[in-house]
Amino acid sequence: MHYALPVSRAAVAAAILPLLGLGCASQAANIDSSAKVSTVAPASGAAPNRDYLVYVVSESADKVTLIRFGPNGARADHDVSVGIMPADVDGPHGIAVSPDKRFYYITTAHGTPFGALWKYPTHYDSLVGRVELGNFPATLQLSPDGEYAYVVNFNLHGDMVPSSVSIVATEGLVEVARVATCTMPHGSRVNVQGTKQYSACMMDDMLVEIDTRTFGVSRHFMLTKGKEHGMAGTPRHVKNAPGAASDMSGHGMEAPKAGDVSCSPTWAQPSADGSRIYVACNKSSEIVEIHTDSWTVGRRLPAGDGVYNLATTSDGRLLVGTNKRGQSVSVFDLATGKELAKLPTKRKVVHGAVISSDDRYAFISVEGIGSEPGTVEVIDLVSLKTVATVDVRQQAGGIDFWKTEPLP
Repeated sequence: MHYALPVSRAAVAAAILPLLGLGCASQAANIDSSAKVSTVAPASGAAPNRDYLVYVVSESADKVTLIRFGPNGARADHDVSVGIMPADVDGPHGIAVSPDKRFYYITTAHGTPFGALWKYPTHYDSLVGRVELGNFPATLQLSPDGEYAYVVNFNLHGDMVPSSVSIVATEGLVEVARVATCTMPHGSRVNVQGTKQYSACMMDDMLVEIDTRTFGVSRHFMLTKGKEHGMAGTPRHVKNAPGAASDMSGHGMEAPKAGDVSCSPTWAQPSADGSRIYVACNKSSEIVEIHTDSWTVGRRLPAGDGVYNLATTSDGRLLVGTNKRGQSVSVFDLATGKELAKLPTKRKVVHGAVISSDDRYAFISVEGIGSEPGTVEVIDLVSLKTVATVDVRQQAGGIDFWKTEPLP
């Protein structure tokens, strides 16, 4: 289902809410200046000589916040409201900025019953359009040319059955394919060549590769320790990994039980040149390196407790991992596999990571617990220190880098 929407916020509300049988226009997108909740100046190292702009979504507040980080620290520039459900949160989960920097796309996980993908211009935050997808759309990324969005349908609240990846043409917001993969896919990422999309399935201990030319599964890889193997084509007769299905409720916060050797992967991150895929094994607290040419395991790197999301620098030198159970962020040297630093975060439930286009800073989202605000933390990848922290709305999750701006 696709809705073509006018750009005016009032017109958006008038057009879409009656169409969906929902209520008042106050649910339409709007800028909220009260988002400026906290500012912390850089703690150490050379201050940035420009502003860095980053988007983060807050799942429990139906907000996307633009963060501005510069010489005077980090601050929340403004909020935009996302969603149309008057009686429940829509749950913005993932966000991706288009390669040309003109638009950003947000997944909302909740719906009646399905979630959606939303498109906004970066320069005036007015809704362009919305397309309904599957059950609990989560992580997304665009192809390098910006023509397609790849969205995993995580299906957190559905039956424990194989789910899918939605492929959406971004120009008209049309879902052109829904590719069946495996159970609870997460961490959608496309290689730099734009030829392959990867996602990890939490409940099947599996990495899945989609060929972007055919819109079909080309290969899959079993990640369970001692049973690692790669195979061609779509998984058949998928069964949940040992111990995985019973632990789904905490979404990456459960420690492994005695004897559990499952991976419970939550992220699939291609290397800068596409020759490796780094998979976050949330359950076993490891990062598994897969060689894309031979489709075999390279290394299993010890990681932080509950490693969750990953990001690599564009020069291929560093890998950043968020440790969801460990309340910390790890920075690895990819050449040696050595953990260079483990930095504690202000709050618990560490979520997403994105790296600036110049490879200088990592921006980390932290969900917080209960009524606590979420936070965005800024790590200097030269000094390997946290240099700024700013509060945002509750349950900060998906995060993406927009651009840098010269100082006035």
